Amino acid sequence: MSILKIYQYPEAVLREETRKVESFDDELGKLVEDMADTMYAAPGIGLAAPQVGRSLKVVVLDTSRDADRKYFAMINPEIIAHEGSQFDEEGCLSVPELIAQVKRHRRVTVTFQDLAGAPRELCAQDRFAVVLQHELDHLDGVLFLDHLSPLKRSLYKKKVRKWQEEE
Repeated sequence: MSILKIYQYPEAVLREETRKVESFDDELGKLVEDMADTMYAAPGIGLAAPQVGRSLKVVVLDTSRDADRKYFAMINPEIIAHEGSQFDEEGCLSVPELIAQVKRHRRVTVTFQDLAGAPRELCAQDRFAVVLQHELDHLDGVLFLDHLSPLKRSLYKKKVRKWQEEE
């Protein structure tokens, strides 16, 4: 088990197109375990493979609120249905020091494969639906920053440029 580097905006890997997972092997299992360890260490409630420098359609999630680690992995996830809308507060391990209200679907249905490659389907609503949409956006090279107004995006980009100049 390893803690992986979490890439941060504006690093290019966050915008790359992800590849479908074809091989459900020990290497995938290790990646998922390492992603879960990284997510917990950050701490976060979700992590997508591009955030750790891997352009694969893999996410790990744990929205439980207890001390027990109950993460699960979604391989090749895809939203197949959605309804309603809601605003919820979001932050991102790859977009540090930014929390903002984002409009998302209230309910989503997602198909995916488990670690053995078996097909699964999941319906989620409210906060869990937000988390799923946020993580699945990463697989398309979309950051929650992209859902904000041009002004908020511009202010954040200016802040990042200042950080980079200070380094």
